Amino acid sequence: MFLRRAKRQFNFTMARMLFGDKSTAPHFALVGSGSANHLCQRIVDSRHQRVLIVTDKPLRDLGLVDRACETLVKAGIDLIWYDGVQPDPTFSQVREGAEILREQACTAILAVGGGSSMDAAKIIAATLNSTDEPESWAGINKAPETAAPLYAIPTTAGTGSEATMGAVITDEGDQSKVVISGAALLPVAVALDPDLLLALPPAITAATGLDALTHGVEAYIGIWSRGTSAETARMCVGGVAQWLPRVMAEPSDLEARLGMSMAAYYGGVAINQVNVGAVHAIAHQLGAFYHLPHGVANAMVLPHVLRVFGDSAKARLEELAPLMGVSGAVAAIDAMESLRESVGLPGNSEAIKAADHGKITARALDESDGYFSPRILTAPDVEQVLRAITA
Repeated sequence: MFLRRAKRQFNFTMARMLFGDKSTAPHFALVGSGSANHLCQRIVDSRHQRVLIVTDKPLRDLGLVDRACETLVKAGIDLIWYDGVQPDPTFSQVREGAEILREQACTAILAVGGGSSMDAAKIIAATLNSTDEPESWAGINKAPETAAPLYAIPTTAGTGSEATMGAVITDEGDQSKVVISGAALLPVAVALDPDLLLALPPAITAATGLDALTHGVEAYIGIWSRGTSAETARMCVGGVAQWLPRVMAEPSDLEARLGMSMAAYYGGVAINQVNVGAVHAIAHQLGAFYHLPHGVANAMVLPHVLRVFGDSAKARLEELAPLMGVSGAVAAIDAMESLRESVGLPGNSEAIKAADHGKITARALDESDGYFSPRILTAPDVEQVLRAITA
């Protein structure tokens, strides 16, 4: 435990040295119906002639990406496509996209899609002026200092990747999740366009919504607060509580869709300043081991980790409780669990195997030591959570 405490203190000290206590506030955000076209106009105005579109094939086949890129097409900009991104993007996919970026001499990247497309696009952008292997960039602020200008149009409301300077890429060798960060990975500009979310299936709406909630909660209860992290974390939590039930009840409600997009964005802004926490450390392993959707994994893990934290998170959870419509830390956790149930997400999974608990625990503890959760988790803590979510 001494070594783990020392590691966490080192990470905390390094983070404060690198980033200080000021906000790392981004870039430019366009908000509302039609904002995707306005974002594309900014690309036109920046005089880019060849733009790499990073997305996934199912999304491209739906025609959503074409709609988002109409302004670029009309301006005569050459669009070069990489639509090979899959859930939990890998370094192989990054290399495929990077090869296209260089061979086609693209000067900017437009990521259209969910967190996977945006994360892959960030690392592809970072390869523009670097010959290093992307795996070598793992860690805090280790990505190259320059990258291709990146623009983002999220088509889900939850990951918050459009507002962060981090990305999570899967190492095919051991199926581990590798976190890479650096200021150059932050998108230059983003569009939060609710028109592009209207066709989002309920299951994805729910999962990404709980992902956003987890971002807000973890950013707020951690031991590090800086810049606007507390304020934006609260806006995220309150936004999800207000808008997710409404958008699940009426998927075509543009106001609710935009509300969720804003909540997700605020969650991204919050974790961009203070990072995520132990919930993500466990959820990442569930994605790596079983390919559970990230939002689903977070939704399962969140209440159990909060209960394990006990008194160390009590005061902050009490402050979040009114945003969930309740009073008290215990009621806040129960409300989060009730929200998960109400949107149809599972509380456990048959995919999780008891035989894997030891390996998952070891990896989760190693990752969690790099975060600023209310307290350090122990192996029994993680095993308790895993037992609770193993069907």
